[in-house]
Amino acid sequence: MTHVDSNAAQTGQNPAVSPQTGGDRESSTDGRQRSDKPTRNMDFILDVPLEITVELGRTQMVINDLLKLGQGSVIEVSKVAGDTLEVLANQRLIARGEVVVVNDKYGIRLTEIISPMERIERLK
Repeated sequence: MTHVDSNAAQTGQNPAVSPQTGGDRESSTDGRQRSDKPTRNMDFILDVPLEITVELGRTQMVINDLLKLGQGSVIEVSKVAGDTLEVLANQRLIARGEVVVVNDKYGIRLTEIISPMERIERLK
């Protein structure tokens, strides 16, 4: 079987023709071919940067207390020692985990990945 690059054909370039080897394509009910593998069109988002945040805890304070903070001050947060920490991607919860130390640096061992259904529910 031969595969013609339809993107090249649409842009007026000479379409690349390459042989297809077994198993990764099959015909759909309308005769078009579809792939069981993720499409190459998704590759362009794989290098989009995300902000990853590990949240230790939260607290509230009045401006007067904030202004009194200095070196050595301790801010108490809502989490208890030993609680799991939340991992956020672009401010959306994606996982929970526990603190670890690796080569004198902090890290987080993921203990729970938030399911896609739970992530959708949180958007509502």
